[in-house]
Amino acid sequence: MPHPPSLHPDPVSADHRLSVDEVLEDLVRDGILTSASAQQVLDSLPRKDRAQRHALEIIADAKVPDAQSPKQLVTLEQLTYWLAQQSGLDYLRIDPLKIDAPNVGDLITASYAAWNGILPVLVTAERAVFATSEPYLNSWIDQIRHIFKREIVRVVANPRDIERYRNEFFGVSSSIKGATAEGGAGQRLVFNNVEALVELGKSSVLDANDSHIVHIVDWLLQYACDQRASDIHLEPRRETGNVRFRIDGILHAVYQVPPMVMTAVTSRIKILARMDVAEKRRPQDGRIKTRAEDGHELEMRLSTMPTAFGEKLVIRIFNPEVLTKGFDALGFTEDDARRWKAMVAKPNGIILITGPTGSGKTTTLYSTLRTLATPEVNVCTVEDPIEMVEPAFNQMQVQHNIGLDFASGIRTLMRQDPDIVMVGEIRDLQTAEMAVQASLTGHLVLSTLHTNDAPAALTRLLDIGVPHYLLQATLLGVVAQRLVRRLCPHCKQAIEPDVSVWEALTKPWRLKIPARIAAPKGCLECRNTGYQGRLGLYEILTLEAATKQLITAEYDESALRRLAYQKGLRPLRISGALKVAQGLTSLDEVFKVAPIRHD
Repeated sequence: MPHPPSLHPDPVSADHRLSVDEVLEDLVRDGILTSASAQQVLDSLPRKDRAQRHALEIIADAKVPDAQSPKQLVTLEQLTYWLAQQSGLDYLRIDPLKIDAPNVGDLITASYAAWNGILPVLVTAERAVFATSEPYLNSWIDQIRHIFKREIVRVVANPRDIERYRNEFFGVSSSIKGATAEGGAGQRLVFNNVEALVELGKSSVLDANDSHIVHIVDWLLQYACDQRASDIHLEPRRETGNVRFRIDGILHAVYQVPPMVMTAVTSRIKILARMDVAEKRRPQDGRIKTRAEDGHELEMRLSTMPTAFGEKLVIRIFNPEVLTKGFDALGFTEDDARRWKAMVAKPNGIILITGPTGSGKTTTLYSTLRTLATPEVNVCTVEDPIEMVEPAFNQMQVQHNIGLDFASGIRTLMRQDPDIVMVGEIRDLQTAEMAVQASLTGHLVLSTLHTNDAPAALTRLLDIGVPHYLLQATLLGVVAQRLVRRLCPHCKQAIEPDVSVWEALTKPWRLKIPARIAAPKGCLECRNTGYQGRLGLYEILTLEAATKQLITAEYDESALRRLAYQKGLRPLRISGALKVAQGLTSLDEVFKVAPIRHD
């Protein structure tokens, strides 16, 4: 079929695939490429690539300049958006988390999708939405509409994304179907502590080392890394198993699998983590070390919990690269970093980091220890469990089954000639006493607590029985921290602050009201959430002579807080307000993690 002169042919008579020649012709006509650039693409194009690669990919990979902005190269996403406008279809930047993945493989086959350059992204009872990279290839539309009796909606998407996610989702869908078929068609056997639904006469054997299960697990771990997930949740239910990712602190539903496949996937992951596969009644902990596609290593910490419908598995993903980040990248201001560095430079004493689970305490601790772990210093840790394996530290894991708890671990470390000791968490009086003794004998001790703010840490230690005079002698300072979502740099918008809200947040500090602050908007880069990544808010309490005098048997937390404010302590909400003024986060995020106190 001869190529039409432009990409605006009649949609009925122009059922064809895009060619490099016609696309280049129209790009030159629209002023996006110069004639010289178009000729450069053709001259550098091997003949075999004309048939094997998509026209837009060929042009983008040629790295030719944009005629309208000569200092920039045309990109594949830019060409895709242009193609959508030319064809009169909507443009879609594919978000894999929003693809109706379980239904992708049920609508059409992988080979049919590949031949037509399409990918189902949403399937409902009324319509099916397909991403396409060939907007003028129309013959498949009537075929699918006739078979499935649904309205067919097409959107134009990046051909590279379509191919990638088509391979991923059709592959995992095929593996799930294959595993289900091997385990017994229609099988709904649920292994759990409360009840089991057994369909008689049907096999329920599904090997955790089955090739389908291996592929599903490999895809799941890689997919989580690609999506910047911090946690993977595998949650068994009666009819289906849910897979969810936590990204920037928010859980996203990712996939649903049959219960039998979920059980096998959980078993496969437990095998990789060297956990007891046969034990499903008791919680277990494990770890996996893996390497991402780009070559950097990842630490994964596993935790299982018996539930009504089987074992729930949570995988926490740690990226060792965060340890190389500077304090400013973590969210420390210059003043915060100065106070923190001065504190950890002391030769002995106790430093505590407080905050709820998931507030970034581990990252702050490890990043700090990494800077302190010079060849002249012996850094030893006792953790439960070891979060990330770091070659610069000597790390020991608590093992309660053999009597190795935090207190006995610290006692052991004292015989190892340490300079700096990190205790994973102070949970009881015995551990606190051993940490105090370690600091009194000339060691710097870092540990964590679970309290709402920095002054409350002293209340907690006094409550568990640590004498006030020992706290006076050993405690150097306390850091309370929280994580807030960072505004997406691609779409954040400037707005005028609400004066009453700003004054309520900063009272009685009365920070200057900024003329403009940033607010979330939502774009393709941040999945329309308005946020991308997270940063820390810090409240750094340095204990000096005046504040230590308030640590008595009749300790008044409010009095110490007031004095600390006079000495320069900034509470979490003020730290958050400064981040808002800098355009890094929003007021809503600060109010969510740092509520206003009334004392």
